[in-house]
Amino acid sequence: MIDRADLLISGGIIVDGTGASGHEGMVAVVDGRIRVMEATVEPPAHVGRTIDATGKVVAPGFIDLHSHGALAILADGRHEPKVRQGVTTEVVGVDGNGFAPFLSREDLEAFVNLDCGLDGRPAIDYDWTSVASYLERYDGTVSLNIATLIGNSQLRIAALGWEDVPADERSLDRMRGLIRDGMAEGAFGVSSGLDYPPGGYATTDELVGLTAEAGRHGGFYHTHVRYPLGDRYLDPIREAIEIGRRAGAPSHITHFYHRQTHPGGPEPLLALVDDARAEGLDITFDSYPSEWANTRLLIQLPQWVQAGGPGPLKERIADRATRDRLRAELQARGAAYTSPAGWADVRLAAFHNPANLRWESRTIADVMAETGHDALDVICDLLLSEDLGVGQVTGGPWSETLRLFIKHPIGMVGTDSAFFGDKPAPRTYGSFPRILGQFVRDEALLSLEEAIRKMTSAPAARLGLRERGVIRDGAVADLVIFDPATVRATATYDEPRSFPIGIEQVIVAGTLVVDCGEHTGATPGRALRHGRD
Repeated sequence: MIDRADLLISGGIIVDGTGASGHEGMVAVVDGRIRVMEATVEPPAHVGRTIDATGKVVAPGFIDLHSHGALAILADGRHEPKVRQGVTTEVVGVDGNGFAPFLSREDLEAFVNLDCGLDGRPAIDYDWTSVASYLERYDGTVSLNIATLIGNSQLRIAALGWEDVPADERSLDRMRGLIRDGMAEGAFGVSSGLDYPPGGYATTDELVGLTAEAGRHGGFYHTHVRYPLGDRYLDPIREAIEIGRRAGAPSHITHFYHRQTHPGGPEPLLALVDDARAEGLDITFDSYPSEWANTRLLIQLPQWVQAGGPGPLKERIADRATRDRLRAELQARGAAYTSPAGWADVRLAAFHNPANLRWESRTIADVMAETGHDALDVICDLLLSEDLGVGQVTGGPWSETLRLFIKHPIGMVGTDSAFFGDKPAPRTYGSFPRILGQFVRDEALLSLEEAIRKMTSAPAARLGLRERGVIRDGAVADLVIFDPATVRATATYDEPRSFPIGIEQVIVAGTLVVDCGEHTGATPGRALRHGRD
């Protein structure tokens, strides 16, 4: 028994995150930690605040395994698009595009420039170098917890610069040393984004070496696979599995899905993961519950044109002869890799130049029709006039096969959320509530308990978090209270900046950051450190 609690949640159904059936009970919060109590016992005599959760579900706070919010949250610590859907921890430094370590401010700012069509370029002070100094920026200034990965682009920049050159043993040693230091300072592993230079220049052998080093220190490999590889279907996944196999380390395929333009169905993709696990490999994946994807427009251009960093890139795409070469490559590739709609499926975002504001949320096909320019000139001209800071929204997972990934027992949830532009992909505001509302309640695709396990204890285990992701005595009080009868996402393709309904309270380390569906302004979150959380 306890005689006092800072917060007491009574009357609700506790779904503890383990997959066990929900049960009645009370959850007390004492000094930021959880105490679970039977519904029939006397409540503590001294309670700071009581929340009546009758008819509601009390669950661990949700963990997002893939976010592009690293800079956005430093600009606005409330981070409402995420906390208002119940997210209490998110993973950044994904897709090889992390923001630490950087050995010089010049390289950091150049990388922000290269990546700004995806992670944005907020007006903050880019004054860190190490993982340690970077993580300190989050402590006590944000509303949820942050876990970072070390992007392999950062490792390559530090050891090899920005060029497409092979990694020799000396440069590999330097990258391994940066991984050791970064993980000692709190990073959770290594990420790759093999469609994004300079990380995309890494060979399979190089990635095996980096993954093995992360594994030796308790970390894992988190990969945006090399989508143009081989058959552009199964071969990218095979490479990811092979990296984990040869490294002898855990691996995680992020935003795993089946695209309508793939030459085969979803079953062979999932079978690759199932077979690898049957072999004994520690491999997992996350998926986002949305048919819409977003990234930087720069991804439309081949990696060779981006060698050397943002300066040489901008010089090349301004050059007519280089454009002719790019035009030929683009015509050979076509735009159908996103969807059968081609350029009409590539919606543009995040303009700042007044001359371009009319193109916000319009498609490349729209710009082509109104200007008379072809796709290559549209892309290059817009990138130059916006200093690379253009985003895109395209078709992503095929709606006909999305549910197979959502319900797969190994799958977890990553929103792949981007925060800039008038109309980001709706997954930024509505991923977790869509699962709870549509896929659990409306379609019975999976049980409530299983869905919450995928959002809480499963990602906590992947990260190695020992005190989050479950409701049990002594765990950190990261909690969400929602109404299972009303919870749903309201974000759509046309109106993506729309908060969900039914998420009543969100609690981080015992402090309410969302109360009665509104942000309280509290910023109790911090950076989590690998091995210490």
